[in-house]
Amino acid sequence: MTLSSTPLTAPLHEVLYVSTLAPGQPVGIVATIAAHARLSNIRDGITGLLVFDGQRFCQQLEGPRGPLLSLVERIRSDPRHTGMEVLHQAALDQRRFQRFSLAFSTLEDEDALPRMESLAGHQAMAAFESLAVDLEM
Repeated sequence: MTLSSTPLTAPLHEVLYVSTLAPGQPVGIVATIAAHARLSNIRDGITGLLVFDGQRFCQQLEGPRGPLLSLVERIRSDPRHTGMEVLHQAALDQRRFQRFSLAFSTLEDEDALPRMESLAGHQAMAAFESLAVDLEM
């Protein structure tokens, strides 16, 4: 499956956020979320990377501004996670994860995502990119 060509040519925007798996949610729900998101992201021309450490999420999403911001609001209201905090949001010249409608990786460093929460803006994005380089996808 490939992303549709129209959204790939639209001006790009990116969002980086962190959140926590809601109490009572099984860890296995993350695979279900990722599978559903891949299909929706293909439809909407959105790409990105979701990192999960067993408790916390950190996700970078990129795509056309309108569909991307709508997705962010749906994620914000999703009861399967709590404490969503946007760390970075900006226009984007070029996709970082153009090969993936949603790349997904687990993370064994349980301190990495809490450390990222203390960052914002370009510092948060740089830390996420550094983290992504270390992941095997």
